[in-house]
Amino acid sequence: MHMADALISPAVGLGFWAVSGTLAARAARKLETDSSRAPMMGVLGAFVFAAQMINFTIPGTGSSGHLGGGLLLSILLGPSAALITITGVLTIQCLLFADGGLLALGCNIFNLGFYPCFIGLPIYRFIAGNGDSRSRSAFGMIAASVIGLELGALSVVAQTVLSGIGDLPFGKFILFMGGIHLPIGIVEGLVTVSVVGFVTKIRPAALLESSASAQSAFPAASSGILAALLCLALGIGGVLAWYASEKPDGLEWSVTRATGREELESGGGLAARAAEVQEKVAILPDYSFRESDGESAPSARAGTSTSGVVGSIVTLLCVSLAAVGIAAVRRGRSSTPTSAEP
Repeated sequence: MHMADALISPAVGLGFWAVSGTLAARAARKLETDSSRAPMMGVLGAFVFAAQMINFTIPGTGSSGHLGGGLLLSILLGPSAALITITGVLTIQCLLFADGGLLALGCNIFNLGFYPCFIGLPIYRFIAGNGDSRSRSAFGMIAASVIGLELGALSVVAQTVLSGIGDLPFGKFILFMGGIHLPIGIVEGLVTVSVVGFVTKIRPAALLESSASAQSAFPAASSGILAALLCLALGIGGVLAWYASEKPDGLEWSVTRATGREELESGGGLAARAAEVQEKVAILPDYSFRESDGESAPSARAGTSTSGVVGSIVTLLCVSLAAVGIAAVRRGRSSTPTSAEP
């Protein structure tokens, strides 16, 4: 559900850059002043980056879906750290792999970050209660995943309407977006249940702590959890990504069904300049190797697997460093005297 710049106007794109930037700044102010959570944020960010590359086919539709990861991050990290982490994931995807438009980055952060972190998580906690019932917790994760993803899908429709994209008929677009993201949300919920279950086997009290606290279930993650999740991320990005479905994702499929065209034409002006920036900075555009003049292009699947490994490592480093930097800034501000001494 990564929006392209062709789906939004510059005004809407810049507006959601401001909204998402404000949300990220507020989330940063709520992080702890110690950096003990930075490794877990980095590893989970790498895991979500890799997991988002695994498109799974939705039978009977000709479409595919992939994990969003916002709810999973929120359950294990808390909402503020989760928003910072998913912001890092989406930014790296946009800049280094040209996945999602640069102008649309603020929309993508809002759609895939705000809803699961600040709406989906409270829904999950309400349903799960004190966390002592596995069935209630599992149902809560699935319900919260579906609701968060559906709200994100409806938000995409709203953003195109605000942008005045007349090529997308509102009725058809909202019908296809809402319908195709229902099964995607269910699968995301099941994956979230599986990953949280895996983590709680390593740290049995994690789910209970997560349900009882507004903060992270892992104030200082164990090396076992970090190592296991990092190995999973590299395995998913480097191996399973090779077998990902090549069918269009839910957003692309919905655009095609609503308009009869595979993609909309990108506008000029700011959108064109944003595309030029992405072209210059992307190291593996569309998760593929660049073609060299006079040389045959490497395998597309090889490019995907390479992107999965490289992207996971870059995400691990960038999100961890961002968390350490935010903690250092907050420590510095908290130690600054509020008034001059006489």
